[in-house]
Amino acid sequence: MTLSMYQASVPPVIHGFANLINILNKGQEYADAKGIDPSVLLGSRLYPNMFPLLRQVQIGTDIPRRGIARLAGVEPSKREDNETSFQDLIDRVNDAKSYISDFTPDQIDGSEARVIEVPLRKETMTFQGQSFLLSFLLPNFYFHITTAYNILRHNGVELGKGDFLGALK
Repeated sequence: MTLSMYQASVPPVIHGFANLINILNKGQEYADAKGIDPSVLLGSRLYPNMFPLLRQVQIGTDIPRRGIARLAGVEPSKREDNETSFQDLIDRVNDAKSYISDFTPDQIDGSEARVIEVPLRKETMTFQGQSFLLSFLLPNFYFHITTAYNILRHNGVELGKGDFLGALK
């Protein structure tokens, strides 16, 4: 049995987004229960030179949203980074989840050799589709949602492995 590019990209990202929403909800509930200004958690970081929670979620939604569009051969949509609350972040994740859900297997499958160009701050990286998915898109996605989880966990939000993994199928 082979795993298609669609199966390796869209369903795992949608699953990760559902878990991220759960994690963010728990962060808001924790702030409410403890009387903590949510901006304290949203601005928290694991280390001084790392991005705060707010930016981790923004990047964690941008990478798969833009990346899956590139795999489909579609110009990625743009999204402003103007979130200031947990609800704003949850809305952002839901928006990315909805956007990605609209892609079909016909758009993604067969993109293994598609040339993917990713503009970064100082350079543009060029990949073939399969390498892009497996060595850039998915690792970056998981890095940023894991870091969001870790920031909240480090700040006392009661999260466990099950919150990160979500419902297993």
